[in-house]
Amino acid sequence: MLLLISPDSVEEALDCAKAAEHLDIVDVKRPDEGSLGANFPWVIREIRDAVPADKPVSATVGDVPYKPGTVAQAALGAVVSGATYIKVGLYGCTTPDQGVEVMRAVVRAVKDHRPEALVVASGYADAHRIGCVNPLAVPDIAARSGADAAMLDTAIKDGTRLFDHVPPDVCAEFVRLAHASGRLAALAGSVQQADLGPLTRIGTDIVGVRGAVCEGGDRHAGRIQPRLVAAFRAEMDRQAREYAAGVPAVN
Repeated sequence: MLLLISPDSVEEALDCAKAAEHLDIVDVKRPDEGSLGANFPWVIREIRDAVPADKPVSATVGDVPYKPGTVAQAALGAVVSGATYIKVGLYGCTTPDQGVEVMRAVVRAVKDHRPEALVVASGYADAHRIGCVNPLAVPDIAARSGADAAMLDTAIKDGTRLFDHVPPDVCAEFVRLAHASGRLAALAGSVQQADLGPLTRIGTDIVGVRGAVCEGGDRHAGRIQPRLVAAFRAEMDRQAREYAAGVPAVN
C-alpha cells in the first residue's frame, strides 16, 4: 500500500521532503477550495522542485462540474505543471455516463501530453450528501474512460470519515471492482491510523491522508509534521507485516 500525503503549500512540501523516506506520493491540493480543491500551477511546479525527484507528485484538478472541456483543460494544466498523478473529483457528475464523459476528456488531454501519467477518477464516500454518482460506480467509470485508478474521498470535511459513509465491506467491493478491471484502488477521507488494518486487509493500493499527519489532527489549521508522517508509515508497515504473517491485527 502506497502512502499519499497532501501538503497545501510549498512550505508543507518541504516538511514532506524531510519525511520523504516514509511516503510514496506527494499530492498537491488546496483544502480551502474543497475536498479535492485545485492548487495553482505555480504551486505544483514549486512543489515538484521541492521534493525529491524520485517521489511522484499528484495534483487534484478540483471538485469538478459536469463540464468536460473545462475539466480537460484543468487536467492538462496540472500535468504540464509537473504532476504525474492527475486526480479528478466527480463532484458535479450525477450519472455514470456524465462521469465517463468527463474522464474520457481528461484521459485524452493528459495522455496526449504525457502518456505515462496516471489519471485518477475520484468519487465521494458521502455522495448521498451532495448528489453525485454512487461510490460503487466509480471503478466502472474509471474502466470505461481509460483512467488508471479509482478513488474515494469524502466531500464534506465535518469530522466524519470514510468508513462512516462506506463501511469496510463496501470499500472491499470498491477495491475488488477496481482490481477486476485492472485499475488501482485509492481510498482517503479523514483516514486515521486505526483504519489501516481494514484498509490493508481489503487490498487498498493507495491510502491518502492529510489531517492524520497534521499538528493537532487539523487539516486546515494544522501543519504537516514529519514525525507524524513517520509514525503513520510505521503503523502501515506493522499492519502489512501482520497481515502477511496471518496475524490478526489489533488496532
